[in-house]
Amino acid sequence: MSVQGRQRLVQTVRYRMRVLLESIRPETLPLLMRPSGHSLLLEQQRTRQMIFRVRIVALTFGLLTPLWIVVDLVALPWHLGWQLALTRLLASAAFLALAFGFPRHEGRGWAWGAMGLMFAIPTIFFLYSHPLLAVHELSGLAGVVAASYAFLPFVMLAGLGIFPLTAAETLLFSLPVLASKGVLALFQLDALQWTTHLGSFWLLLLITVVAAFCGISQLHLMNALVERSAHDPLTGCVNRGSGEELLDRHLALAARHNRPLAVAFMDLDRFKAINDRYGHEAGDLVLRQAVEHIRRMLRGTDPLVRWGGEEFVAIFPDTGLDGAKEALERVLAAGGLGNRPDGEPLTVSVGLAESHEVDGDGAALVELADRRMYLGKRAGGDCIVTDGGAAACGQALPEAV
Repeated sequence: MSVQGRQRLVQTVRYRMRVLLESIRPETLPLLMRPSGHSLLLEQQRTRQMIFRVRIVALTFGLLTPLWIVVDLVALPWHLGWQLALTRLLASAAFLALAFGFPRHEGRGWAWGAMGLMFAIPTIFFLYSHPLLAVHELSGLAGVVAASYAFLPFVMLAGLGIFPLTAAETLLFSLPVLASKGVLALFQLDALQWTTHLGSFWLLLLITVVAAFCGISQLHLMNALVERSAHDPLTGCVNRGSGEELLDRHLALAARHNRPLAVAFMDLDRFKAINDRYGHEAGDLVLRQAVEHIRRMLRGTDPLVRWGGEEFVAIFPDTGLDGAKEALERVLAAGGLGNRPDGEPLTVSVGLAESHEVDGDGAALVELADRRMYLGKRAGGDCIVTDGGAAACGQALPEAV
């Protein structure tokens, strides 16, 4: 690459770095640096996209890789052309197998596995083809074709930019490519000057940095879109559509690791009367106030879903009925959910259910918790109902619940 080309690349790196840093809030920086600590919704969306793009890239290279065989056979000596042709067919078969045969699973481990396989195929091809051509004195068209094989690591590292990766993941996937280039450089010091290899390696590092900023930018945008689309704008809770998806994911994890999971269905008592008497603005204020109090009992890993109107669903991973009930009782005993506009305490009826009761069916689990909540409503409200029945219910509600 020319000096001007390298300068433009450095300027691109600086520009992307400035734009990215200006748009990132400090609290989101950790999730862009490392893959741990992501929300389940973001992780699910990100890994889906990673596996989908691996399939697309693998399919594209599976179809295009054999097309270069014609060029090899025309430009290179026959013994080299046929060796490379066979290698290309094997690489193409591996790409197509990855595109069509990779298991249709979700999760970070599967996404990493898909990307690892996708990068392993061209890396092995490079480690075989580049030394094979380097030991021959080729000139003219054959020399140009042979030189093109040296650019494969640049293409691979540039390809990292199409994936929503954290900085740590970009480093992880770039290391094998950089290492293969370094190993071959050591064996070719007698053929090329060390400055040539150093310049090539420096360019690879710059491309890696650009790809890292592209991946981080995608991840940052994806996180913003997930947060916006998955949350209720009034209360900040997860909306129902995303909550159903989130519950199914948590249930699958609980079943896989044989862990408990509890769900609480909560309905604010006599909420309709607030809207009727004081208006919807007062009702919105009461909803936000109630959510603030509910969140005090939840861990950071316990999603709170606005199921509809004044109904909420709390998901308690790794928690059974007793643990979820204790958490709810603590917040209700410490001041409840605040006050109604008339100064009276705001109460809630809660139904609890555990995953083992419904065989891992998310809709059935919420329905069971909903039925138990209505048992509490009919018993007077202001109570928590588990499989053992209502506990500490209030007096019969005199108006619509």
